[in-house]
Amino acid sequence: MKVILQQDVRGQGKKGQLVEVSDGYARNFLLPRKLAVAATAENMNTMKLQEKAKKAQEAAERAEAEAIVKKLEGIMVKIPAKAGEGGRLFGAVTAKEISESLSAQHGLDIPKARLVLEDPIKSCGSYQIRAKLGHEISGTVNVLVVEG
Repeated sequence: MKVILQQDVRGQGKKGQLVEVSDGYARNFLLPRKLAVAATAENMNTMKLQEKAKKAQEAAERAEAEAIVKKLEGIMVKIPAKAGEGGRLFGAVTAKEISESLSAQHGLDIPKARLVLEDPIKSCGSYQIRAKLGHEISGTVNVLVVEG
């Protein structure tokens, strides 16, 4: 019996795949647990439409990420921080602060989890932080930490 998986099923396949399974396995396990639906013409069309919508959404997300990378090229995020002697900060500048400053100063919403910061910034100066925007697209955020 051919079925379309609604969820990942160990040993069978991933969500959205069309797989051939035995009739008993489909009737007694997959269908009652709503892990799969029978591969009727209507369900096949639905699956194709969902695939098409998913590809369109991925394309839109990729285009949005590329647009953000272009915007990041020409901007500098200025973050004031309290500093002691020699430009050493009393605290540290974290990804959260960089994300909030990007949003406030330039209107770009990049979640803090997408900013790659090996260790927090602990001194004044200029830094380049990588931003992973998804779909193997990454950009560079220019950060200027000033005493203030």
